Amino acid sequence: MNREIDPVADEPFDPALRPRNIDEYVGQTKIKENLKIYIRAALGRGEAMDHVLLAGPPGLGKTSLAYIIGEELGVEVRIAAGPTLERGGDLAAILNNLQEREVLFIDEIHRMNRAVEEVLYPAMEDFQLDMVLGTGPGAQSVRLPLPRFTLIGATTRAGLLTSPLRARFGIQCSMDFYTPKELQLILQRSAARLQIGISEEGARELACRCRGTPRIANRLLKRVRDFADVEGTGVIDLPIVRLALDRLEVDEQGLDAMDIRILSAIALKFDGGPVGLSNLTAAIGEETDTIEEVYEPFLIQQGFLQRTPRGRILTSRGYQHLGLKGLSAATEVEQRELF
Repeated sequence: MNREIDPVADEPFDPALRPRNIDEYVGQTKIKENLKIYIRAALGRGEAMDHVLLAGPPGLGKTSLAYIIGEELGVEVRIAAGPTLERGGDLAAILNNLQEREVLFIDEIHRMNRAVEEVLYPAMEDFQLDMVLGTGPGAQSVRLPLPRFTLIGATTRAGLLTSPLRARFGIQCSMDFYTPKELQLILQRSAARLQIGISEEGARELACRCRGTPRIANRLLKRVRDFADVEGTGVIDLPIVRLALDRLEVDEQGLDAMDIRILSAIALKFDGGPVGLSNLTAAIGEETDTIEEVYEPFLIQQGFLQRTPRGRILTSRGYQHLGLKGLSAATEVEQRELF
């Protein structure tokens, strides 16, 4: 229950690599500094911290940040996953066992059943649990008090949250991709914890190819270590990083084989777009949710792809990255209409 799943890699995130406190957490500077204020204020008043929504693509450290909030508040963090909460009773049982000021972390909160979400409304707002006793004409609705707790919700699709649920989060944090410099610090720290030798040039090169995502950085670090142990000297230096990532089909911009398949399909099969997501899914054989949540955010942020009302289109930078010439006439018209 307490592991975060990466659709890109089946390998679970190593808990030993998680930052242990908020000062050790690298990146998301504005969010981190604001959270320090909220945590200190809650501790000073002896109250439960307000509910927190963490939104952003997979692998940016939402679960790690939830654990850190609990650690800084000095309370337990109870874990649940949105898809596993199928009935209101499932959530009611968890809420009823919470202690005062504890943290309940719900991952993939946007995938909760609507009936479960209804249970959350009075729990978050009034710290009360609505229960129905009995059935038929004799059924009675009662409200049970709950300890004041902090709900932390994590989502990769903030737009799928209903307005009533989103409005009940007093603290809303939108997490962004990491800079290469931040990823280099994360890689050097992870290498030290795993007792891996890594040069500064090797860490810098690896950081530039990690799609701005710490989880991918740590996954690639372990794979490059394998190449260093077998085909190198055991130390991750610049040549071994380039060798390993070329073998893993991760290019200089951090794009992997699936990224290239997406861009190539739009360019070659759909004349640069616009193309609907269902057609793109059929063309490359990948799940719709994985394309939207895992691949597209980075491609859009890097300027290779655009979402439009009529579908996805490849940008001029996307064409350049593929080594292809220019935009189609239809795509040029589409982009002009955007602006």
